[in-house]
Amino acid sequence: MRTRPTAILAAGFCALIAAPSVSAQQSPPTTEAGASQLALVNLPAKSSEKLTVTSPAFANGADIPFQNTRYRGNVFPGLSWSAGPAGTKSYIVIMQDGDALVAGAPILHWTMLDIPASTTKLDAAMSAPPSGAQYGPNIRGPNQPYAGPHTPAGPKHRYHFQLFALDSSIPPAGAASYATLIAAVKDHVLASGELVGLGQIDPDSASRAH
Repeated sequence: MRTRPTAILAAGFCALIAAPSVSAQQSPPTTEAGASQLALVNLPAKSSEKLTVTSPAFANGADIPFQNTRYRGNVFPGLSWSAGPAGTKSYIVIMQDGDALVAGAPILHWTMLDIPASTTKLDAAMSAPPSGAQYGPNIRGPNQPYAGPHTPAGPKHRYHFQLFALDSSIPPAGAASYATLIAAVKDHVLASGELVGLGQIDPDSASRAH
């Protein structure tokens, strides 16, 4: 007895429905490898006041769009935050991948220093820091622009956009490295907050890197 073509097509369709998606990426692991070493943990604020951090590109805990990753364009997603408390002289942003460690520390993707106290927004697709601000270090060295996620295969990664309101500015020597930056910021944090986005591998890309 010959099998009808329609039966073969139906069986194949059912198999596709039953099979898991090969491009779907798992949620981040329950334990975040670098959680205890994130800047937000190691730079406690002097008060309990929190900064609310948002982005027009994604909600807290949601996927970061591919155009905001190094897979497709590396376009800065934009950030906004609530104003810091009285005495705020500047803001600093520190972006880290808490699910990947290099030399025992979370991967440092991007920092921006000396954001004026009057500024509470960084525009999407910005090409340079606002007046008075400067790029800080990342894993590649000092004075580095935004470096979005480039998540490898496996579970999704958590990317922490951490915002700090400071009672001071950062001295030039503080921008040399992450270590000098943390030392310069310590004991100067008035309030802090963060936005967490999830990164994943681009299913259309064959490259594999953080």
